[in-house]
Amino acid sequence: MANLASSFVGIKSPNPFWLASAPPTDKAYNVVRAFKDGWGGVVWKTLGTDPPVVNVSGPRYGAIHSNDRRLIGLNNIELITDRPLEVNLREIKEVKRDWPDRALVVSLMVPCEEHYWKDILAKVEETEADGVELNFGCPHGMSERGMGAAVGQVPEYVEMVTRWCKQHTRMPVIVKLTPNISDIRTSARAAHRGGADAVSLINTINSIIGVDIDNFAPIPTVDGKGSHGGYCGPAVKPIALNMTAEIARDPQTRGLPISGIGGITTWRDAVEFMTLGAGNVQVCTAAMTYGFRIVQEMISGLSSYMDKHGFTSIDDIVGRAVGNVTDWQYLNLNYVAKAKIDQDACIKCGRCHIACEDTSHQAITSMVDGARHFEVIDAECVGCNLCVNVCPVENCITMEPMVSGVDPRTGFPITGEYANWTTHKNNPMAKAFVPAEPAE
Repeated sequence: MANLASSFVGIKSPNPFWLASAPPTDKAYNVVRAFKDGWGGVVWKTLGTDPPVVNVSGPRYGAIHSNDRRLIGLNNIELITDRPLEVNLREIKEVKRDWPDRALVVSLMVPCEEHYWKDILAKVEETEADGVELNFGCPHGMSERGMGAAVGQVPEYVEMVTRWCKQHTRMPVIVKLTPNISDIRTSARAAHRGGADAVSLINTINSIIGVDIDNFAPIPTVDGKGSHGGYCGPAVKPIALNMTAEIARDPQTRGLPISGIGGITTWRDAVEFMTLGAGNVQVCTAAMTYGFRIVQEMISGLSSYMDKHGFTSIDDIVGRAVGNVTDWQYLNLNYVAKAKIDQDACIKCGRCHIACEDTSHQAITSMVDGARHFEVIDAECVGCNLCVNVCPVENCITMEPMVSGVDPRTGFPITGEYANWTTHKNNPMAKAFVPAEPAE
């Protein structure tokens, strides 16, 4: 049976599933319940200096739902903990004492002056927590106070504060990055230069999730007004995966440990993050939607997946897909694939035909001898796979590579040779090009 034990920057936990710094980790009651249900670790909700921040006492969340009412995106205008610092520190110490085998990392956000960081780090060390996470990502409420994203968007500040923290604590320092920046690598490089033990990403995306079109105010609405907030949930996962991969394959940050965050709901999501370089994952929205016990499905699913593939430890997964992430210019332009429809599985809904006919390449028939019948026209199919994505029947339409013969659309032979944009004849910056002759 696979061993799910995790050691992330020396912080040990029985599995790689941590709860992210958020409402679910705001107090001992929640954290203990989470540990009882199987979570490997938590990042305690962000602590600040006293007096505590003040949160609104009205709606704090807005949501986007799919047609079946499944929550796919959440907007959050809640700030860091509004409980006294001393209360949080006391509970952290008690929880770590009672659950020594679980990871307990403390998220921090204080004004951008060295003495504030030195002071709070000393207090957190007394709790015997396993590490700290620097919150450089909050896009609302705190950035207006010169904290959160206001720090994370300035690489010089990221490096400076990280260096302060490394000087003033023995604990591992994880830097939580904001996605509200043009290039995530600049922040990651800055954290690395400052001595960060790891980075975590992504924090929430600055957003207005919707507008009440009867009251004409952003959602959530507080006394007739709304504000921008932090966007999270399954809808942000593709953005988070891309940013994780960018850091994992960047020559300047390659090898820097990554804690993956962003829309993780299932064990499969977690595996995707880990294959792109994440050493563990943090979860928030899924727990807020389905409860803490969702981790049990994540644990069993990951264990079964590892057994199926013969993986014995988490390390066997981490980074396995990084080498297959490349830039568009290096994709093989000689690779040819055509869509194929399984007629036995086809339910004759016609979605593939409509999508292809109206918006793509007119490569799918609609009628044969007066009957509804959908077939791919290879001479028109460019292999875009839109039909695969709009088909409601899983695996009904597949993409089949052509490994020999002639592409009926272009008339060129299938050579199997690799060629990319850097050598293509249409590229004015091409290095070299040997033309291929069309087949007779």
